[in-house]
Amino acid sequence: MKSLEIVGFKRANLGKTDAKALRLDSQVPCVLYGGAETVHFSVPAILFRELLYTPEAHIVDLNVEGAIYRAIVQDAQFHPVNEMLLHVDFLELEDGKEVKMDIPIKYVGVSPGVLAGGKLVSVLRKLKVRATAENLPDYVEVNISGMELGKSIKVSAVETNNFAILTNPLAPIATIAIPRALKGELAAGK
Repeated sequence: MKSLEIVGFKRANLGKTDAKALRLDSQVPCVLYGGAETVHFSVPAILFRELLYTPEAHIVDLNVEGAIYRAIVQDAQFHPVNEMLLHVDFLELEDGKEVKMDIPIKYVGVSPGVLAGGKLVSVLRKLKVRATAENLPDYVEVNISGMELGKSIKVSAVETNNFAILTNPLAPIATIAIPRALKGELAAGK
């Protein structure tokens, strides 16, 4: 799994007024949970671009005034109107301790349904996974080589390796949609 380094600064004051002042200064208030102590800190907003605005999952090396923590993003809160990043919660990773994380899906194989003119429609982009930090995958592979026209692949069909999938096993991941032109041909029996 990719690792990113983020440098933060401890927060002297906690509360709404201080958080608002940080945001006006292009800083994002953050909290690190899960370790021996809860750490309140702030990070320049620009540093979240590679972490939050990409489909990949990352492990973060947090450097808070020289103290290094391995963590994952547990939650990110955005302003409902202007989409400004308001707050980020991190979860500290410990060796051997399981964590839950949304992991992106990567399709492998060639679908006969797509070769026949169908379109792969992705229903889910990520799956919720539980694993130890060292077993967290970069992505979950979904093999679509058995998918015919009009068929779906469900979460239960995904093979796991050293991790558990927590997403509903009956949920469809992707479907091969039949284009309108092809539907007419199939109905006519061609």
